Amino acid sequence: MTALFQYVLHLADNALILGHRNSEWTGHGPVLEQDIAISNIALDLIGQSRNLYQYAAGIYEQHKEGLSSTIGSPAFQMVKGAVDEDDLAFLRDANEFYNLLLVEQDNGDWAKTILRQFLFSAYQFELYNALQKSKDSNLSAIAEKALKEVTYHVRWSGEWVIRLGDGTEESHRRMVNALDALWKFSDEMFQPALYEKELAATGSCPDPSTLKTNWMERVSSTLTEATLEIPVSKWMQTGGKIGVHTEHLGFLLAEMQFMQRTYPNSEW
Repeated sequence: MTALFQYVLHLADNALILGHRNSEWTGHGPVLEQDIAISNIALDLIGQSRNLYQYAAGIYEQHKEGLSSTIGSPAFQMVKGAVDEDDLAFLRDANEFYNLLLVEQDNGDWAKTILRQFLFSAYQFELYNALQKSKDSNLSAIAEKALKEVTYHVRWSGEWVIRLGDGTEESHRRMVNALDALWKFSDEMFQPALYEKELAATGSCPDPSTLKTNWMERVSSTLTEATLEIPVSKWMQTGGKIGVHTEHLGFLLAEMQFMQRTYPNSEW
């Protein structure tokens, strides 16, 4: 059961952290329409994370004795009563988050934000398509519900990648810089963690390595149309899936978790 709990947290953390990153653009987008678009995508992702955290909280409550050691944060250990979605989102420490390194990277400029969204959404599209066939009915239902949103995310971000890459000299230069900054985090999506290997063997989730061919085909096609080239460096950074993160996640959590940790059990 530990593998399922960690996997659901991994999916939820991906959505929450990227949703929070995108929400930082609210009120700062390049034009009003796109400010609203990126804010709506943030809401979609946070909504996905809520469904997944609710499922994870249910797993935790049903198997609390076996799972209590998986989260050692003092703030989490002080929770009285049933664990809920907010406890999982706001009371875990950075090394207890299993999100991809890609989604925690700083926003940078609009080009970097757009490329991060495109690389992740193209992956999430393949993942949720496969996850609809999961033997775990909760995961398949959550994936089916989220897929319509993800389909829009990948189309919207892909169009922006082409617009910027094949745009002005300045926008092209910024997209090249974004590729150089983010490409090294892309392969982690397809390197299975132990909990993914265990669940894939039971048919509860796809082996992420099987998603790479379709992902690469979509990404390569879009980058070509955008007159961009995939960086030649093959060095890839991993660690997020097992709780080893870049410095960016700590700063993000310090802001996101401030209210819940400073005023525990507060209500709006």
